[in-house]
Amino acid sequence: MSDGRRERKKAQTRTRIREAALDLFASQGYRETTIAQIAARADVATRTVTLHFPAKDDLLFADDPFTAESLAARLRARKAESTLDAVRDWMHATMRELDERDHASGVDPAHIWRRRALRAALLMADDDLRGRARAGYHGLEVLIAEGIGEDLGLAPDALVPRLAAVTVVTGLREIYVTREGRARPAAGELSELVDEVLAFARAGLSRNRSTPTG
Repeated sequence: MSDGRRERKKAQTRTRIREAALDLFASQGYRETTIAQIAARADVATRTVTLHFPAKDDLLFADDPFTAESLAARLRARKAESTLDAVRDWMHATMRELDERDHASGVDPAHIWRRRALRAALLMADDDLRGRARAGYHGLEVLIAEGIGEDLGLAPDALVPRLAAVTVVTGLREIYVTREGRARPAAGELSELVDEVLAFARAGLSRNRSTPTG
């Protein structure tokens, strides 16, 4: 088997396992679902599940496309644009890439957004998972606070940059569990909500006279 074919098969197996896990978590609960049940639903060996996802919560957290590394790269590449403009572009570009990937694979582009909404609901329903999710977004908050601090000539740990960064990250995270987010399972519609979150943050920053207006 060629390396390319092997990698495609590995990715397909990984996706099948994650899809099976989400279905079971949704139907019978995260804590009530066993690795053996997930393996049976995905039609793979139990060992295959643990090779791909060593811990059960990895089934919900692994391979998130909105990484701190990708945001850091986008912020480093910015020139005259504000941090919030760069964050907007990063969010929209990542969402387009996910849609294009699904379209190329023959998958309904709305599928990934429905699954991400389901994942968000599962995380919000469990105290431990919710805590891990919020901790996992800390890196994004730090990057955005650093950028906004630079925009304003303030230290990244000053109140205004930190408050704005937390507002942005919390708002983006909460999109999927809001009434509006649940009603808009498509990237184009969800992008409008991304813009609403960033507009809310801009309104707060506008109280500081040195805030960029772009």
